[in-house]
Amino acid sequence: MQLDVNDLKAFYATALGQAVRRLLTHRIRARWRGLSGATLIGLGYASPYLGAFRGEARRIGALMPETQGALAWPKNAPTMSVLVQEDRLPLADGSVDRLLGVHCLEMAEGARPLLREIWRVLSPEGRLLLVVPNRRGVWARLDNTPFGQGRPYSRRQLEALLVEAMFTPLDWSGALYMPPVGRRMLLRSATAWERVGAVLSPAFCGVVIAEARKELVAPIGKPAKARPLRGLVPAGTRAS
Repeated sequence: MQLDVNDLKAFYATALGQAVRRLLTHRIRARWRGLSGATLIGLGYASPYLGAFRGEARRIGALMPETQGALAWPKNAPTMSVLVQEDRLPLADGSVDRLLGVHCLEMAEGARPLLREIWRVLSPEGRLLLVVPNRRGVWARLDNTPFGQGRPYSRRQLEALLVEAMFTPLDWSGALYMPPVGRRMLLRSATAWERVGAVLSPAFCGVVIAEARKELVAPIGKPAKARPLRGLVPAGTRAS
């Protein structure tokens, strides 16, 4: 199921959505600090998290896939959002320093073409930060939040996709250990759930957060061992 931009907006307006925004913003900011002079692009529905970088990054933009729809962002300021085709981003080669993907990879019509297009627009040594539903987590099993839609990924699956697209994974973390329930008592203890869950059940987080670096040279695998070929006759000899 492809999420509509209005559904995403409605989720982040709820108490649960606001808690998710607060928790994930904390994790994202922990990875990316000091973006002064950088070009930062959000892809998918990343606008709830881009606001934390306004006034810091030199340029910010929110790219929203046409299958999802787009909203004007931010409010009461010049629009920085645009509707795009996920495999044809309207950006020059190597023009982006940081790219944040939220509600993005799991909803993509083609994960591999999307990652290759992200690779194209990132600058040399540019960084990609993906927030993806965890296949083993509770959030991916319930459809009352956007993280229960699309295709969730395990860390191994996500790592294989990134390496195939010529990215080097740099850091892995998890978030959203609390149940996806909007009860006031649970939301008040959301931070405690994060701390306890990260220690006791790190594999069952709601989302996997992966940071990767663009590589300009594809990795070379180990050379295969040469095996003797049977049935071949050396030149200049005759088979008996």
